Amino acid sequence: MNTEIWESLVSVKTGPFTLGELGLSFGIILATLFLRKVLARVLFANLKRLAGKTRWEHDDRFLDALESPTSTFILVLGVFLATIVLPFSTEWEDLVRTIFRGLSILIVFWGLFRITDVLVDIMADLSSKTGSDSFRGFGDLVKKSLRVFIIIVGAVMVIDNLGYNIGGILATLGIGGAAFAFAAKDTIANIYGSIALALDRPFQVGDWIQVGDRVDGDVEEIGLRSTKVRTWPKTVISIPNAVLANEMIDNWSRMPKRRVKQVVGVTYETSPETMEKIVQAIRTMLANDPDVNQEFTLVNWTDFGSSSLDILVYYFTTTTKWLEYMDVRQRINVKMANIVREHGSSVAFPTRTLYLEGEIAQQMAGGVRLPDDRGPQQPH
Repeated sequence: MNTEIWESLVSVKTGPFTLGELGLSFGIILATLFLRKVLARVLFANLKRLAGKTRWEHDDRFLDALESPTSTFILVLGVFLATIVLPFSTEWEDLVRTIFRGLSILIVFWGLFRITDVLVDIMADLSSKTGSDSFRGFGDLVKKSLRVFIIIVGAVMVIDNLGYNIGGILATLGIGGAAFAFAAKDTIANIYGSIALALDRPFQVGDWIQVGDRVDGDVEEIGLRSTKVRTWPKTVISIPNAVLANEMIDNWSRMPKRRVKQVVGVTYETSPETMEKIVQAIRTMLANDPDVNQEFTLVNWTDFGSSSLDILVYYFTTTTKWLEYMDVRQRINVKMANIVREHGSSVAFPTRTLYLEGEIAQQMAGGVRLPDDRGPQQPH
């Protein structure tokens, strides 16, 4: 009796569907929502708890990136199953299946898009551990490139899944391809420039670079189109990557040591013997200074200058940091000034001596009045 009542109840028509079909569809949706909650509160919660106990930092980010796409896919799958159990027409079923495939592809590429940052950071860590540092400074550029690639591939696959002819679309786009390429030639050149920079790696984020006479500062960002440099006046200059790829770039941050080349001039009253002693004292001072790189130093009396006897001082500091470098130069200069003074000489400055010869010079030197010099005029 109960079975007959149940069969008659589920066979009751409500529009095009029976109560049994609607109940099954509703049950699938409830099961889907329950499964999503279990997935979020049980599975991913336990996985995150386990990931928190590991020393590897990327497993937490990996789970965070996959949680939303996975939960969304279960919801889409549940809605698809709840819809497909209803007796729709063949055309509607084909449409629902097509939409489900399209949404599934979108969710897959959404997940790939979200884990792009994690994958690039993992590769950067592996690269740094091997000592190559290939990804350092170019991580953002690689991330942006991968995102653009994922979006393009995902869009093509979705369009193909909807039944459109990709070849026909590409052929149609090819008609206006020449005009588009001409209009976007600068953008394309900048993208190729960014690829060249990523392959050559002439600098990375944080490096101090100099490009030509206008750009001098720290690299803040390397993008697909341009690179941003923070100059010393604290302005930001955006340089197209196509320009950077064809320019000579000085990367000051990659100096293993920093050079000092200067000339110390002493007065002409200094004797040759004293000059030798001064040169030797400066050599000894540089050899004993801990902040001077000892691979190569050069101190020699090189020239008879217009106002001084010139000593060439050439050495490298162990530090490459600008402020520390300036402090070392100042301390070395003080020591050299003291050496010159201790040897009875002094640092020369531009002077000019005027020599007069002949009768007029002799008269001026002896204080003799010249014939035309009648002295001060006396009042009459």
